[in-house]
Amino acid sequence: MNISIANNLSTVADQIRSACDSAGRDIDDVLLLAVSKTRSADEVRQAHEAGLTHFGENYLQEALDKIAELGDLALEWHFIGPIQSNKTRPIAEHFDWVHSVDRLKIGQRLSDQRPDSKAPLNICLQVNISREATKAGCLPEEAPALAQALSRLPGLRLRGLMAIPKATDDPVEQRQAFADLRVLLQQISADVTGLDTLSMGMSSDLQPAIEEGATIVRVGTTLFGPRPPKTA
Repeated sequence: MNISIANNLSTVADQIRSACDSAGRDIDDVLLLAVSKTRSADEVRQAHEAGLTHFGENYLQEALDKIAELGDLALEWHFIGPIQSNKTRPIAEHFDWVHSVDRLKIGQRLSDQRPDSKAPLNICLQVNISREATKAGCLPEEAPALAQALSRLPGLRLRGLMAIPKATDDPVEQRQAFADLRVLLQQISADVTGLDTLSMGMSSDLQPAIEEGATIVRVGTTLFGPRPPKTA
């Protein structure tokens, strides 16, 4: 086992536990998603040995290579990157979760291309909660109607919402973005049943995300350590 990854996991688990204690939540209600983009299959295997089972990938071909190489392990794979229409089939075929669905066309293609032999694909609707011009995600006011449409697609199971709020050093602004996503999920839940997921919060903002209701937190470098420098 990689001692560094195991030690880092222990540190992150302590941070999650502390945030849950502060919020009066059960730690079992928060899933740690290890963001393994740019990490090798061997590093993912080491992380699994340390106790992790859920891994998040941004880059499709890199992810497919790792999924194939690690087929002997009981892992759940989450696609968390932008989705191009011509890449939906392998995502529908090989992943357990998709966090980055932000338009109906992508949802329809994932639903149509999900193999009948597999359970419906778990998805989150990505919301541009901070309204950043350069960021993916539907606008908050678009989310209720889009969520209803996605929830009716037979190959999908809409689980909730995902967001990557604007980076800020203002703790009030940081917390407000997470609170806004939580309230939006509550509003949508009035018309769409079975929503149980808020995918929000990363290494730098775990505590406010969990205190505002995150059920999945996405952590990469804090678990795996610094990425190696790119070679020419």
